[in-house]
Amino acid sequence: MSRDESVGAGWIDRRTITKTLLGFAVAILLVYLIGVVVGWERTIQRLRVAKIEWVLLGGLSAIACLAVWAKTWQVVLRAIGIVVPYRKLVVTFLSATFANYVTPMGQAGGEPFIAYILTRDTEATYEESLASVVTTDVIRMLPFFTVGGVGLGYLLGTTQRLPGPVEWFAAVLVALAIGLPLLAVASWGFRDRLRAAIRRLVAPIARRSHRVSLASVDDRIERLYESIEVIAGSPRALLVSVALAYVGWVLFALPLYFSAIAIGTPISVFLVCFLVPVSVVAGSTPLPGGLAAIEGTLVALLTALTVLSTADALAVTTIYRLVSYWFVVGVGGVATLWVIRRN
Repeated sequence: MSRDESVGAGWIDRRTITKTLLGFAVAILLVYLIGVVVGWERTIQRLRVAKIEWVLLGGLSAIACLAVWAKTWQVVLRAIGIVVPYRKLVVTFLSATFANYVTPMGQAGGEPFIAYILTRDTEATYEESLASVVTTDVIRMLPFFTVGGVGLGYLLGTTQRLPGPVEWFAAVLVALAIGLPLLAVASWGFRDRLRAAIRRLVAPIARRSHRVSLASVDDRIERLYESIEVIAGSPRALLVSVALAYVGWVLFALPLYFSAIAIGTPISVFLVCFLVPVSVVAGSTPLPGGLAAIEGTLVALLTALTVLSTADALAVTTIYRLVSYWFVVGVGGVATLWVIRRN
């Protein structure tokens, strides 16, 4: 079995497709039930008055965000000497986003897939590709927590007491903002222990299968760490990629702001700074794209933190998810077909 086949095998199989379809069925049912509780008739009435120009602007912003984040990835790749034409890379990134958005526990599906595709498109090894993906993901996480902190500060400064659910999400956001960087530092500082732990996990498999060996696992881990070290040793590339990550985040958050304007109920930009990171946290569920979890969270928080009625909150959320999720899934699906055909 070749390196590419071993890496990519199993990403698209009958079990994954079944789980994905089942996940979508459950999620869509839950979203429908949210609408039943709120009242679909009132929500649809609000959706009918939505200004299409703001809806389209939200969709363009969502796609522009991914285009900027693809550029972030290109900068990181150049730091380890991998040059890929942007027009090819942006299609690959859209395809990986599609994988993230439709598979259960999205990041487990998209990140290995995007690294695999890169090994097919370039001379990069899988470890180099995965290192660039992991590094880019870490860089793209920075705005979520820093800007989310700005939004939380705005709420604390303008609200005497946060509602119960908001307090819980605020605590989770703060915990992630502190905990994830510490986890990243610990994983790097204790990488020898981490390597030993991986060896212990792989050893029983290696004894039973000739396809896996401890030597090959050690070699892959070593090359992964070497690639990350090269990226970390390029301060200019890191600075540019971080700046692009923040630009991408602004474009990622704007669809929610535009969705509220579309039905004539604008919300504060600072509130958007809090709601978008919180919705990402809420979307970390086994359901594809955080469906139902994000919708329910946004409706609850918009109702608690603004003067919007539940019908208005669901209308805003529906438009937001149409342009930031379903539209992206459609574009990403087309990109995935192109990538599969290309490879």
